[in-house]
Amino acid sequence: MFVAWRRPRAVLWTSVSVVTLAFLVALEVAARHYGVPGPITNQAREVIFAPKSGPLLYASMALMMVVLTWRQRFIAAAVAIGIDIVFFLVRWAFDARMMFGNGALWVILGCGVVAVTRRTGRERVLLLKGVGLGLLLVTGRKTGDAWLLITSKTRPTVLDQYVATADHALGSPSWLVGRIVKATGPIGTHVLDYVYIQLAVAAVVVALYQLRNVAVERRFPHHHLVRTFLVIGLLGPAIYMIFPVVGPVFAYGTGAFGTGGEHWAVADLWPHTPPPVITPHAMPYDEITPRNCMPSLHTAWATAIFIHSRKGPRILRYAGTFWLIATLGATLGFGYHYGVDLVAGVVFTVTIEAALRSIDRGWDRTGMKLVAYGATVFVTLLVSYRFLPVQMAAYPWVFGPLLILAMVSVVYGYVRTTELWEPKAVPAPRSEPQPELV
Repeated sequence: MFVAWRRPRAVLWTSVSVVTLAFLVALEVAARHYGVPGPITNQAREVIFAPKSGPLLYASMALMMVVLTWRQRFIAAAVAIGIDIVFFLVRWAFDARMMFGNGALWVILGCGVVAVTRRTGRERVLLLKGVGLGLLLVTGRKTGDAWLLITSKTRPTVLDQYVATADHALGSPSWLVGRIVKATGPIGTHVLDYVYIQLAVAAVVVALYQLRNVAVERRFPHHHLVRTFLVIGLLGPAIYMIFPVVGPVFAYGTGAFGTGGEHWAVADLWPHTPPPVITPHAMPYDEITPRNCMPSLHTAWATAIFIHSRKGPRILRYAGTFWLIATLGATLGFGYHYGVDLVAGVVFTVTIEAALRSIDRGWDRTGMKLVAYGATVFVTLLVSYRFLPVQMAAYPWVFGPLLILAMVSVVYGYVRTTELWEPKAVPAPRSEPQPELV
């Protein structure tokens, strides 16, 4: 056993687990410092109390079940639904807040107990990986909520004036798309809102397709969407702390869709009047609104879904394309993001995806060059938004195409490089006519 734990892969997983636990404890302490429960407490509460998102818990259970046989999946689903029915009746009797999902969480935790007590060897490891995968999706959501709280408490000023000024290089697309979405009425608004909120569920659908053979092969593929999703969620909030931005609807609006900056906004401009080009300044903002714009993580996650859906069947490719377009429309149309946020989000995702795939292959020259180039472009974008916004607004026909060209160059580099990494198909040998043996 000692020799097994000294293997590099075991050491890596142990180190990752320790770092993850320490990170969660640190977030819990930070959240408690501001008088609210942290991710560990919120996750533990959902064992009994009404969850925040029932669909997310069932999606997490679906991820966990990729390691189970079909018979075990039916049993697990039936147990989860039965537990939820009991919780529903109890909450209805006590007139408590109604929400499903506790049953799914109980099943995930129960499978973890079974793995420890009833499984051995590779079967135990595989089931624990499935349980960990399901819990990571839920914990990632709780961790994100804690991060957003910390950004609002520790960053009293925001840089929206800089980003809004730089956004003139792209024609202030949030103002244009905001007017379009508002003109579509409640139908368009509800569709985009559903797409925006249920992004994690869409990711689970793609991940389930990628992990569909785990139960048969008894192993996980080297790279899949969940890994990219988690890394984006881990690294993105760190950029929020460096570049705090609240978004157009909060910095320049007062409630076009029921939300807005009210008295904290610069003026009531969004979505009808683009902000004037002025010398930008950092502006104070409340301690409630998350500073979660730069980069747009919704765009980053939707881009990851699009990338990973490319190798699926036609309906999955269409769904990935639709989710990306609808997410871009929602992020701009609801005033949650500026156009330059989306450009940074795409570069951010493609760079992370390239890094993860390079790690799987073993770092080589092409992988390192691609990751270094993507990281350089991303840092250059942030520096430009912060220190060159006036120049970008003054020369939109120069900086606008440059922004798009920089983003496209990273995407093009990723496509070209990953094509070289794909295994080449070996042509079938041609049957040649053989002379008759005498």
